[in-house]
Amino acid sequence: MIGDVEDEEYYNRPLGRWPVFVYGVGHMLNDITSACWFTYLLVFLTDIGLSPGNAAIVMLSGQVADGFMTAFSGELIDRFGRFKIWHGAGSLLVAVSFSSVFGGCIPCKIFGTDSSALETIGYSIFAAIFNIGWAATQVSHMSMVNCMTLNPTSRVVLASCRNAFTMIANLSLYAVAFVVFGLGKSRTHDEIESQYRWIAYSSIFIGCCFVCIFLVGTKEPRLKDGFPGKVYARVEWTYWFHKVLYYQVALVYVLTRLVTNVSQSFLAFYVINDLQMAQSSKALVPAIIYICSFIISIILQEMSWNGYRLKTFFSIGSVLWIFCGVAVLFLPLGLSGLMYIISVIIGIANALMMVTGIGMQSVLVGQDLNGSAFVYGSLSFMDKMGCGIVLYVLESYHSNVSSNVGELHSSVHSFSVTRYAVGIVPAICALIGVAVTYSMKLETPPKPITEPLLA
Repeated sequence: MIGDVEDEEYYNRPLGRWPVFVYGVGHMLNDITSACWFTYLLVFLTDIGLSPGNAAIVMLSGQVADGFMTAFSGELIDRFGRFKIWHGAGSLLVAVSFSSVFGGCIPCKIFGTDSSALETIGYSIFAAIFNIGWAATQVSHMSMVNCMTLNPTSRVVLASCRNAFTMIANLSLYAVAFVVFGLGKSRTHDEIESQYRWIAYSSIFIGCCFVCIFLVGTKEPRLKDGFPGKVYARVEWTYWFHKVLYYQVALVYVLTRLVTNVSQSFLAFYVINDLQMAQSSKALVPAIIYICSFIISIILQEMSWNGYRLKTFFSIGSVLWIFCGVAVLFLPLGLSGLMYIISVIIGIANALMMVTGIGMQSVLVGQDLNGSAFVYGSLSFMDKMGCGIVLYVLESYHSNVSSNVGELHSSVHSFSVTRYAVGIVPAICALIGVAVTYSMKLETPPKPITEPLLA
């Protein structure tokens, strides 16, 4: 009995900086490959000759595979545990398959043909395999949070640290891409594939280094199996469907991911085609966004948290995005330089929404640790399916209007699909997120959380 009390006191203490750091770097491979996926996949596929419609099919196939795998792996992790095994196996699958996504059509080489249908099928297969590994890594990494500590503040700081390294991963990708694209201009099909292959290989190498740090430095959480009380109880997946908070948190998380992923996927098109900014803006604008997000994520690690603050800071981030969305929608060519200022605010808003949105998931799980993987998996399933469908619709529509770009730019305020994708879609999602957050009833600890975020 005394041992149980000591265990409870131990897991309620705030985590030290080293465990937080080691956990935070564990998602770097996923993050850097995800940044490459959303930023360059559509551009790469269209550059090598695929139609925008077929490129959208490739992305959708990956998102669908990711969505189903998140739900499937979440249920299996809840049943059998072994977070690090799932994480390591998923990371290995990501590393092996990601180079093939950007490494050319392997089925085309096997059958000796370059038909558009076979190219689409070939890239879709490897996109699906990559996303299956990505999902296994993501769910295992996210669901570890609640099993590493019972301290509500430390759970938020783990999410904040992970978000900070997400920003580092994105910046690393853009640094690699800047070097690769700056070494020479690609003109032929093979030269284009070679450039993206180097970006993929470099991303995999960087990500795998941090995965090794995570696997070596992180202990398999025993809180899931070794803590008394609720921890031993098997939480059936139907249990969550009876909780109103589950649907509220799910909607907030999906909306947050739509805000970040949709805006990121069309940002390069927007600054070049709509604002007619310099080519360097394709790297500079997203870099500013991620630098600001990184800074805010670090600041959030030094705060104490409860349910009220989670709702408040999420709402602040959403309101900031609403203003940014309106500014993006109406920004004229003559004031394109203001995009750099808008990107600063977008970076702040992204960090506030992502950190607090993931923090809400930890509040939802609470001490029902044997159901945590299902929660993260099912929410990620909704996220992947939602983002996949929205991006497919937008990219398909974008392909239909791409031939009329000149006509679209004849007006000072040209309401192209990229303006809607970067401006109005995230703004609407943020507005709905504020409304849902306002209706939430997040459980607040019996006494205020006054201990420091990190020991």
